[in-house]
Amino acid sequence: MSTSERMLRLLSLLQTHRYWPGPELSDRLEVSPRTLRRDVERLRDLGYTVDAVRGAAGGYQLRAGGSLPPLLLEDEEAVAVAVGLRTAAAGAVAGMDDWSVQALSKVLSLMPPRLRRQMDAVASQTESPGPWEGAPVFDAAVLTTLAQACRDSELLRFDYAARGSEVTHRRVEPLRLVSLGRRWYLVAWDRDRMDWRSFRLDRISGPEPTGQRFRARELPAEDALAFVQQGIRRMPQRWAVRVRVSMAAEDLAAQVGRWGTVTPDGTGAGCVLEMNVDDLDWPVMVLAGSGAAFVVESPPELAAKVAEVGARFSRAG
Repeated sequence: MSTSERMLRLLSLLQTHRYWPGPELSDRLEVSPRTLRRDVERLRDLGYTVDAVRGAAGGYQLRAGGSLPPLLLEDEEAVAVAVGLRTAAAGAVAGMDDWSVQALSKVLSLMPPRLRRQMDAVASQTESPGPWEGAPVFDAAVLTTLAQACRDSELLRFDYAARGSEVTHRRVEPLRLVSLGRRWYLVAWDRDRMDWRSFRLDRISGPEPTGQRFRARELPAEDALAFVQQGIRRMPQRWAVRVRVSMAAEDLAAQVGRWGTVTPDGTGAGCVLEMNVDDLDWPVMVLAGSGAAFVVESPPELAAKVAEVGARFSRAG
């Protein structure tokens, strides 16, 4: 690689981990330790604050400096980018949440405090209902701290307020963040309880990386999303919904997605929709959007809700 290519590669590597041992960086770039030191000095000359630790266990770490490193962005532009990424990460832009978290993590890790304050001021004084109005709210710093710990396989400490329980202190090995509906979850191995857990981000406070690395364990599920969904299905819900729908199972399943279970009814002409919900408005919306005839088998409260909504729409029509 040329010097410019090598420096860009070095910068990219420094942004992906909290700390890089010197020998590992040299191997990745296929250069000598002396050349690596010169490249680090070039980054410092460009405004990037790179800390160095000497000795056999020495290495390098990129940290925030007194000003935002060169990104070809003005301060106001950087604030606008961060606010936009945080909005997307909260679910306002469908399909953009995972990439937004990664980008927001990089921007905030290098953003000086004065620009963070500007970003928080803009966000706090802006009203935007978005698609998930009323969703649980949590600090962007919590999101980025957890994202970085997942990326770096770094042990975390935080306080957690479980539903109906007192606040407890947790030590976890974070694996992945999951955005599901109107909520965000952290999937992690709880060291004190010796088991996998999913934690709602709006119930996490004071997350602190410990600097201690760990080797990732095998998750007892296909992926983190499947693990969270399994946990939600096991939780007691207020209503167990069962509806027979005159529609092909695969078509209704495409509409329902991960929010319910759709199975063929055995006749070849319809299917059965099952959902566990705390609010009957959601299955009513799903059934109305299907455009198909249906029969509510349970609960009777859903049948009453459908009748009420149907009468309201008839009056409006």
